[in-house]
Amino acid sequence: MSETLSIIVFVATLFVLLGMGVWVGAALLATAIVGMFLFTSTPIGLSMAVTVWGEQSSWTLTALPLFIWMGEILFRTKLSETLFRGLAPFLQRLPGGLLHVNIGASAVFAAISGSSAATVATVGKMSIPELRRREYPEHMIIGTLSGAGTLGLLIPPSISMIIYGVTVNESISKLFMAAMLPGLGLALFFMIYVILWSLVKRGTFKPQIDVNVSGIFGRLLDLLPVLLLIGSVIGSIYTGVATATEAAALGVLGAFILSALQRSLTWQSVTESVIGAVRTTAMIMLILMGAGFLSLAMGFTGIPKALAEGIEAWNLSPLALIAILTIFYIILGCFLDGLSSIVLTMAVIEPMVRAAGFDMLWFGVYVMIVVEMAQITPPIGFNLFVLQGMTGRDMGFISRASFPMFLVMCVFIVFLVMVPEIATWLPEVLSK
Repeated sequence: MSETLSIIVFVATLFVLLGMGVWVGAALLATAIVGMFLFTSTPIGLSMAVTVWGEQSSWTLTALPLFIWMGEILFRTKLSETLFRGLAPFLQRLPGGLLHVNIGASAVFAAISGSSAATVATVGKMSIPELRRREYPEHMIIGTLSGAGTLGLLIPPSISMIIYGVTVNESISKLFMAAMLPGLGLALFFMIYVILWSLVKRGTFKPQIDVNVSGIFGRLLDLLPVLLLIGSVIGSIYTGVATATEAAALGVLGAFILSALQRSLTWQSVTESVIGAVRTTAMIMLILMGAGFLSLAMGFTGIPKALAEGIEAWNLSPLALIAILTIFYIILGCFLDGLSSIVLTMAVIEPMVRAAGFDMLWFGVYVMIVVEMAQITPPIGFNLFVLQGMTGRDMGFISRASFPMFLVMCVFIVFLVMVPEIATWLPEVLSK
């Protein structure tokens, strides 16, 4: 009974604070303080100080601001224009035409950004006007962007994957290896959906095909700097030449070089990139502080243990557990962003998952895909807000346009459960 009361108090306090518009990190800290005050006699100040310091002092986390800074630098380059110009000749002949550029460019930028919102904004600022000019359906332009933009959470270097690795104490490098093939696989599923849709709508879907395919070699040169940057960052991690933190530093250097080559490196762009990286990092660190302290407070009340014992008493099969967790994260994603969902739930979820015998690398990939859905589910879907600002469309239209991509991700979850080797094979091979 005491655990039930504690859960009600924690959940009610958190949602009241979030409903009042309090920052997520501050709401988590406040909820933890309320819980500690009501249900324990532990010194709140001392516990908070120890927990907050512990959450922020991990060496692995130093990769986080560096990858964010790399993405911020590239966000201010002409990268979206380069990607569109380089990919368009190769993808426009596929059924669905240049809609595939949204997916391909998002996958490429995800590999050098790690941020879902940044991926949508960077690719969208170039592709939306170009696709509109060629009379592509608005709902498909928005849908492919919102869905493919979520690849920023999965394809390495993923900011959310770093947070997950720190939270469950797993190797960041191995997590990046595990996420690569599923990330490409999900992009392929998006493209298959576009192909099937275009074949069904063949009678009415007739976009303009006006991309010049004569200078293919020049278009490959447009892509070369980006591909070299991706290869140097991800390749250095996969080959063991560099740790994730060292690769992040290499990525920042490469972003500066790429920005200079595109003649977009100015004192203003550097200043803006630093400010943007600091803001994003501070936001993430505050969420980590709050989630860490809330996990401690819940631990003192016995909630994680009680929940774990309760679910264990249900005697669920691993498949049933995954089904329940999927529904749980989808519902949670309607109210919290993906990063908050990860750090808030792992203290309770991790013991259950390990006890069920799941590979934590595989589970990390699974969690990334499920919380990706949070990016395109109303009322709190970051990608939806970004697209609303870029297109001027109402949230209802954007949500409906994104729903097919949500279903594609559900199908891919089933595929990942049926073929777990897609996530576990690459770490096993490269770790030998």
